[in-house]
Amino acid sequence: MKTSTWILILLVILLAILPLFLVEDAEFGGADGEAEVAIAEIQPDYEPWFQPIFEPPSGEIESLLFALQAALGAGFLAYFFGYKHGLRKGRASLNAPD
Repeated sequence: MKTSTWILILLVILLAILPLFLVEDAEFGGADGEAEVAIAEIQPDYEPWFQPIFEPPSGEIESLLFALQAALGAGFLAYFFGYKHGLRKGRASLNAPD
């Protein structure tokens, strides 16, 4: 690999890891919590239309389920694009002159 590729990979890793060490006593929450706070500020008497069907027993399990969902989605996309790439490559080899 080129040196610039390795530098970019290292920068991405640093961007993901450094905030965990540089920001002390920070809570890294998701957008759901921020939206809940914003709704409570805008309209304090708001009542949700429905309740969740399944409430995970802890935040760790909720994070696990979210990560599993993201991994399955990424796996599906990788398979789909790899399959399409293989089809296109296979058609190209069939049409190539002998």
